Amino acid sequence: MKILVVDDEHDIKTLFEQRFRREIRNGELIFDFAHSGEEALTYLEDHFSEIVLILSDINMPGMSGIELLKRIRTARPSAPPTVMMITAYNDDENFNQAKKYGADDFLTKPIDFANLKQKLTHSL
Repeated sequence: MKILVVDDEHDIKTLFEQRFRREIRNGELIFDFAHSGEEALTYLEDHFSEIVLILSDINMPGMSGIELLKRIRTARPSAPPTVMMITAYNDDENFNQAKKYGADDFLTKPIDFANLKQKLTHSL
């Protein structure tokens, strides 16, 4: 399963690689990383059909995760991938906007990796 993680925090890559070391080594999960919504859109232009899941932070400088979600769903309204939104805030406005634009699931920061692994296991 190929996953694109979109987050402006650069240490997120190391964190995911540590937490999913076994799954990466076994070839079960492949992670790519983008550090902005704009970078994610550029990446998706060439790799959209490869990505099964997008994990996107909501609050990023420049293009927010909500705007990224909106642009993904506008460009390909009925196509995968699954999009999970990640936020440090558990507020109704972000939740409602993300649901409106087609978010499939939500995670809060700090990420509960045991919960995320369980969700991914059900997707494999």
